[in-house]
Amino acid sequence: MTVHLVKLCVGVDRLQELKDWQAKRLASLARAGQTAELCHKTKQMPRRRDDVLDGGSLYWVIKGFISARQRILDLKETTREDGRPCCGVVLDPEIVPTRLNPRRPFQGWRYLEADEAPPDMRAGDEGDSDMPPGMREELRTLRLID
Repeated sequence: MTVHLVKLCVGVDRLQELKDWQAKRLASLARAGQTAELCHKTKQMPRRRDDVLDGGSLYWVIKGFISARQRILDLKETTREDGRPCCGVVLDPEIVPTRLNPRRPFQGWRYLEADEAPPDMRAGDEGDSDMPPGMREELRTLRLID
């Protein structure tokens, strides 16, 4: 049974910042001759590993809202820069925007049941508006629109 992870995207104010940071990271790894994969390191390995790997995604919380997801390709044991063991969450490079869903701050990651996950943003959801890019996101942050 598929289960997802949800995690705060610390230091990021907008979805585009996450996209830009990850693109730079992949380019940097490629230039260094390393495997160009997005591996987010977190302290604990999920106990429900098989459920996460059964089509699960990592849902990113940006400025108090689940805003996007990335498919989880693998969960592997790895080490931090200081040598301590950790879990490497290997992510698909495609970032899929989702409908904004409010989420309170928390530490680490949390499970997100499949039936509680916000739906993906559809192609026409943002394009039918005359609003400048980012304005709709700002209005949602202020809870003035859905």
